[in-house]
Amino acid sequence: MIRILIKKKRVFITFLLLLITISALADYPIFTQRYTADPWGLEYNGRLYLYCSADFLQTGPNGPEPGYYMKSITCISTDDMKNWTDHGEVFDVKDSKWGAHLSWAPCVVRRNNKFYLYYGNGDRGIGVAVSDSPTGPFVDSNKGPVVDHGTPGVLLLDDDNKPKMNNAEAPGALRGSEAWGMWCFDPSVLIDDDGQAYMYFGGAHPDNARVIKLKENMVETDGGAVKVNTPGFFEASYVHKYRGKYYYSYAGHYFSSPANIEYVVSDSPMEGFDSPSLIMSNPPVNDGMNNHHSIFQFKGEWYIAYHNRQVARDNKVAERRYREYMRNVAIDRLYYNADGTIRQVIPTVDGVPQLKNFDPYKWTSATVMAHAHGVNTEADGKGGRYLSDVKDSSWIVIKGVDFGMHGAKRFMAKVASDGKGGKIEIRLGDPDGVMVGSLEVNNTGGKQNWVEKSCLVSNAVGVRDLYLVFRGQGDHLLTLSSWQFD
Repeated sequence: MIRILIKKKRVFITFLLLLITISALADYPIFTQRYTADPWGLEYNGRLYLYCSADFLQTGPNGPEPGYYMKSITCISTDDMKNWTDHGEVFDVKDSKWGAHLSWAPCVVRRNNKFYLYYGNGDRGIGVAVSDSPTGPFVDSNKGPVVDHGTPGVLLLDDDNKPKMNNAEAPGALRGSEAWGMWCFDPSVLIDDDGQAYMYFGGAHPDNARVIKLKENMVETDGGAVKVNTPGFFEASYVHKYRGKYYYSYAGHYFSSPANIEYVVSDSPMEGFDSPSLIMSNPPVNDGMNNHHSIFQFKGEWYIAYHNRQVARDNKVAERRYREYMRNVAIDRLYYNADGTIRQVIPTVDGVPQLKNFDPYKWTSATVMAHAHGVNTEADGKGGRYLSDVKDSSWIVIKGVDFGMHGAKRFMAKVASDGKGGKIEIRLGDPDGVMVGSLEVNNTGGKQNWVEKSCLVSNAVGVRDLYLVFRGQGDHLLTLSSWQFD
């Protein structure tokens, strides 16, 4: 009996330690230099592009003003699922010709050799911007939103042509949400196998999920919106197709609160959706707040992207009311069972495998990184970006760099500085790992007055995680455009 009790105690302690570890490590943020949310995944030309709401904390006369003030869309991309290129903000509401003032929760699809970026103008309607490139710039040249509260079918009307009150007893409805009206946002566009495009959207209450057909030009609707059966629905519509069936997933409360990612399935794109199942519970380090996801394939495998508040915690944002508006994107694998149901996703710290090693023997933009500390990127005014806001002890890491059996002999970089300059330490494994080289950077007369400098390196062999660690006095030590080993 004593042995059994001791064994049970050890198991219990192990379980507690596991919970502590999960809580401490929490989620897997893939982009850390700015706040991002509501990720939409698009595979194109061998790369995965994620389009995200660009969170920021607005500052007023009395300090920070919590709120969803997002006015631009950030894009990042990868070809190995570990190292991400920061393409910056690819759409800004100033490029909405009809005067949208917010850009929430993007959706991007490709058709007619163009890319269509749909966005919520807050919760009042959905606009669409167009570009010839997946990295923009996107411009909304339309005369108004694609859908809004005036679009037929968006609001359900009674016999007096007034909006109906939603059902307070609907499964999964939040208390009081029957009186919140219709949130006309969170677009999800699906181009079906026959070429017909559908837009799914809505929010606030289970009765508010809608679908509407789009015309071939992708900027006009075809007919009115139709109500969809989505028990527990709250927001974050996403529809994808798998083995001929339509999967409508959303942030919902059918199973529990705070919001899960739940889904219903149908053989038809506009009707026949069944009872819900669970994809993902509210993720860790999310303060029990909203979640928003997308589900997509990349190189034949299925993934789910979502967000939480890990980066805000890492940045020592102490107050929950501020963290609500300072989110970060994350990604995990998604699997189907033999019967077509989706296995529940358990968020991981680092659960997505790197698809290929990184080649250091070609010029690489300094905006490519797996993680970063204390840096940002800026537009160079010519369609590119460079690493900026570099301080002492800032760093970036590129994962899975393959130096080969014989190793690298020289490190080259295009650098600039309008201040005191600094030093780039080339380290392996972690920010305090073995230093294999060091590059001095002096003042060049401007933060885009680029010069190419090099230094010798040694013992850079095999496949390693590469850290570029910055040293110096003060802020804005230097800027980095690109780098290469030789």
